[in-house]
Formats: sequence, structure tokens, C-alpha cells
Amino acid sequence: MPGEERRCKACRSPRVIAHAELDQLSVAHIDCDAFYAAIEKRDDPSLQDKPVIIGGGKRGVVSTCCYVARTFGVRSAMPMFKALEACPHATIVFPNMSKYVRVGQEVRTLMEELTPLVEPISIDEAFLDLTGTTRLHGNSSAHTLVELAARIEKNIGITVSVGLSYCKFLAKIASDLDKPRGFAVIGKAEASTFLADKSVGLLWGVGRVFQERLANDGITVVGDIQNLDEITLLKRYGMEGRRLWQLAHGIDTRIVNPERETKSISSETTFSEDIRDEASLTRALFVLSEKLSARLKDNDFAGRTVTLKLKTSDFRQRTRARTLNEPTRLTTRIFEAGRDLLMRECDGSSFRLIGIGISDLSAAEDADQGDLVDTGIVKERAKEDAIDSLRERFGTSAIVRGIAFTKAKKDL
Repeated sequence: MPGEERRCKACRSPRVIAHAELDQLSVAHIDCDAFYAAIEKRDDPSLQDKPVIIGGGKRGVVSTCCYVARTFGVRSAMPMFKALEACPHATIVFPNMSKYVRVGQEVRTLMEELTPLVEPISIDEAFLDLTGTTRLHGNSSAHTLVELAARIEKNIGITVSVGLSYCKFLAKIASDLDKPRGFAVIGKAEASTFLADKSVGLLWGVGRVFQERLANDGITVVGDIQNLDEITLLKRYGMEGRRLWQLAHGIDTRIVNPERETKSISSETTFSEDIRDEASLTRALFVLSEKLSARLKDNDFAGRTVTLKLKTSDFRQRTRARTLNEPTRLTTRIFEAGRDLLMRECDGSSFRLIGIGISDLSAAEDADQGDLVDTGIVKERAKEDAIDSLRERFGTSAIVRGIAFTKAKKDL
């Protein structure tokens, strides 16, 4: 039969893995397909063939959506009202983060059974380095990854896409080439040719602003960078120029690091209606500060730099930050820094989103020590420890602080 020669002899699939460098490649990027939506469809088979959007309310944004919804033009981070305009018959499911985290951990466990070199990038994606595992698994890295994808689909009930290459940069690009249930390979011999006609926006670290700057200099595709020498790019763009030249030629020396450091922790909410009232914004900020403090304590972290995030009614984003004298994980300290930043932004503008985050992270034991001037920190810490203890025994609603108690439901 025509095309029969392109089918796998073992499973009869037309998707055949064939590549000249297949047995030499060992750096992979695994990305779960439409992760949140896939879990919801797994748990509710009635949603299987329907467009599903994961998000919150008409005022929120799309967290993710299934591939059926994407055919109608729905995309992640799209405002919900636009998503519903594009696909009014979609089923909306509110995010269940605890469930998604649990499933993400199940996927990661299967990854770590193959190699200790697993670097999580987010809840639903990770880099793997399978160098030296051929003898252990009795197969090349490619075959081992195919078996992993099949195990994830069978045991967990979701699908993944795999990118295989010799470096992280190209492995991540490859995982996005054949979604969903994809397996794509990019080898050394083809890297430069493959990249040449791609937009410079494909290069890691080239955002919208930098892309515009490059375009003004006549650089729009990766091939334009390949045609320039490294010294010219270095003079023009500094160290960023050197990195551009390396990536354009498929050079990425970053290793897969299983000890990837958490750089920041944050919490945010989108309001059901725009808010300009200072008191309402302050109450919302306090609730988020409590959530952020809880996450820091759960992960044994503290942080020094507090960042306030606001999004206006016309979707313009404001980000303001303050660095504290010492690391903290206390709700009161986070809130006080965030409130000071918020007061400067209460200029009559209406806001649709508020968030609070903390970075410059360190171990919890370094936090909230105080000094000869800041003597009240001991009482603050003791009070918050007591509240946390009561909430752990009787639930998070057992104690509600005054400023949060008065918040109206419409605020959140």
C-alpha cells in the first residue's frame, strides 16, 4: 500500500522517529499538552470533545484552554470576555491548583525514575538530561522518552510533547513543533539551517522591546544574526550580542540543573469589577499578603524585595518594588511594604488586578531577626506564629484579622 513503508513496523503508526543523530542526543524538554484542561477532561469525560477554558469569571484571564478551544482563537492570557466572544459555547472551569500541582508531581516522579537530572521549569514542563543512561535503560534516550510519554498517558491520563536535542534551547523549541503528543528532534548538523528563517523572537531572552530594537537595525530573522560576526554584535549590543550570536548558531552551554533556584514567590487576584477605592485595594492587598506569607512559610523561604503589581482597566501594568532591611516572611511586614507602594499609585486610576510578590529569597532562619532599633519584631513574629498554629488546627477561617474581615465579596 502507498505510504506503508513510512509506518512503524511495531505499532503501525505513521509517526516514525528517524534522525541521523537520534542515538547521540540526550537533552530533552517535556511539556504537558494543555495541562489544566487535559486534567479536567480526564476527570470529566463529558468534556472530552468540547472546548474547555480554564479561568475565572468574565473579568479574569484564560489560564489555559484545550486544543478544541484554540481552533476558535482562544489563547492563554487572553481576557475572558474576549475568549467568550471567540467561543461562546465553551465550558468554563475554575482552576483547581491543588489538583494540578498533585498531577504535576506525579509526572515529575516518572521523570525522576529515568534520571536524577530533571530541572522543573513550571508545574507542567521540565528539562531532562539522559546522558549516560543508555545502559541503565537498555535503550537510547529517544526510545526511553517515547516509553515515558506512553507511561504518562497510560498511568496519569494526560499527554505530553517531547523535544530532543543536544542543548536546552533547541530541546525547548523542538517540544513545541508537533503538539499535541509530539516528538520532535533537532540535531547539531541542522541547527543553523533550521533557525535561519525563524523570527529573532524565537531566541531565548528576546522580548518585544529587544525585538523592536533589532528590527530597527535591520535584524528580523535569525539568519540576519548568523550573517554578522560575533565582534560586531558584541560592540553593538554588549554581552547580549554575544549571547545572540551563540544562540543563532545553536550554541547553548547551560546545563540541566535539578537544583534550579526559586527566584520569587507571588500571589495576585483579578477583581470582578474595576476598583479605584483605596480602602478596597488595601483590603485585597492584605489578603494577598497573607497568602504570600503562607507560601513562604510552607516552602521555608524568606525574601527581601517586595514587588507590587497592578493592572489598570485598560490593561496597562504597573510594577513597583521596595527592598527591605532584612529578609521577612511575616504578613505584616510584606503588607506594610506593599501598602506604601500602593498608596503612591492610588491616583484615581481604576484597577482590574492587584498582586504582591517577593524575591531575593533566602532561608527562613535568616528572616525577621530585628535589631536594636526594630525591637517590635519579636512580638510580631510570636503573634503570627500563634495565628498560624490556630489556623493549622482549626482551619484558615478560624482567625480573620480585622482588615481582612471587612472586605466585601465584590472586591475579590
